[in-house]
Amino acid sequence: MRYISTRGQAPALSFEEVVLTGMASDGGLYVPEEIPMLSHDDLAAMAGLSYAEIAFRVMKPYVNGEIDDATFRGIVEEAYATFSHDAVVPLNQLDANHFLLELFHGPTLAFKDVALQLLGRILDHFLQKRGERAVIMGATSGDTGSAAIEGCRHCDNLDIFILHPHQRVSEVQRRQMTTVLADNVFNVAIEGNFDDAQAMVKASFADQGFLDGTRLVAVNSINWARIMAQIVYYVASAVALGAPHRAVSFCVPSANFGNVFAGYMAKRMGLPVKQFIIATNANDILHRTLADNDFSKQELVATLAPSMDIVVSSNFERLLFEAYERDGAAVKALLERFQSEPSALAEAPLARLRESFASHSVSDATILEVIREAHHRTQEILDPHTATGYRAAEQARADAATPVITLATAHPAKFAEAVVKAGFPGVLLPPHMDDLLEREERYSVLPAELSAVQRFVVENRR
Repeated sequence: MRYISTRGQAPALSFEEVVLTGMASDGGLYVPEEIPMLSHDDLAAMAGLSYAEIAFRVMKPYVNGEIDDATFRGIVEEAYATFSHDAVVPLNQLDANHFLLELFHGPTLAFKDVALQLLGRILDHFLQKRGERAVIMGATSGDTGSAAIEGCRHCDNLDIFILHPHQRVSEVQRRQMTTVLADNVFNVAIEGNFDDAQAMVKASFADQGFLDGTRLVAVNSINWARIMAQIVYYVASAVALGAPHRAVSFCVPSANFGNVFAGYMAKRMGLPVKQFIIATNANDILHRTLADNDFSKQELVATLAPSMDIVVSSNFERLLFEAYERDGAAVKALLERFQSEPSALAEAPLARLRESFASHSVSDATILEVIREAHHRTQEILDPHTATGYRAAEQARADAATPVITLATAHPAKFAEAVVKAGFPGVLLPPHMDDLLEREERYSVLPAELSAVQRFVVENRR
């Protein structure tokens, strides 16, 4: 298994190299050169298996023997032993054919834990094998940062620097990052938005000279291992509902697009998926692209679902690469136009996307309405991101006969402000976090300037 760039100019890399590299040298994102297949029998044999065993079987072809089977199985089992539910990602039935996939039973109560508990352990394995140290830089619109910190805080060979938009994440999200006082953890609040933070991380990966030879590693969803780990819960949940003997659909609250792209990869591997529904908030570039072929930047809007407040969906490039039939030059040209002018997809690639994807955009007012409605109908309190998926699944599903699985991306306690606005007294944090709001915080506020951020990293790495 080799990995190639979506822009076609970077060298192909092995799994170990792609995990340690993150973004390709040509500015693209890595994808597998060939997509491994799961046969009907392979999928059927997963019925009744533990989540860790399904994960091992789904991910093994991507690792391609670069971690021996016994070691990799141990890494997988250790990663998912950190989850509070034996099923790791349990399904919760909402009505006759609508299910929630609860992805929030990890250490930081968000779906990012599923990938980052694994990625931290894989990185530590490869760095120990090489006798190297590395610096992690990541940008977060909310959940990635705390999940990355929890996944890497105990790694001996890593220093982690997480950038978040100052005063634009929820208090619980911020404190989950800033109350981790480990010597290798550094939180930076950027005086700007998520896209400013993401742009500085991308610029640092494009020119790593400021680190004088120390390796820079990405743990946000540009890292292929994040996508690889997320493929698993699409397979596990579909099998639990009868795949491969029947198809299912998925509705995914979407921002940076890594989550739903993992689902698309599961379908390409052979999972019978009838439809993917992309749910967005008011920051709706994905919906506008699919519905109206309006692939253009718009001003960022602060919403009740802050983890989806994003102007540019980085992982959409991976799907464009597939839609343009792996023509890296065409993808590069489209994305270069996108940076400076309103853009549109060519007709054939757009038609290919519409074969698998539908979309729906949800306003703040509707998010509050859905939180109330879902509780009335199901007794469940949804977080605001999951609420966008709940409504999108109802509005955009292709048919009522196919089971639809909405991804519940975060525990509602992480977004108590929205829950209270919807008319509820709030949601208690789990016992291991009940003192979170009283814990000591440590973070630095920096301007949205690349030189200031890079200087901070150089001065504070161990």
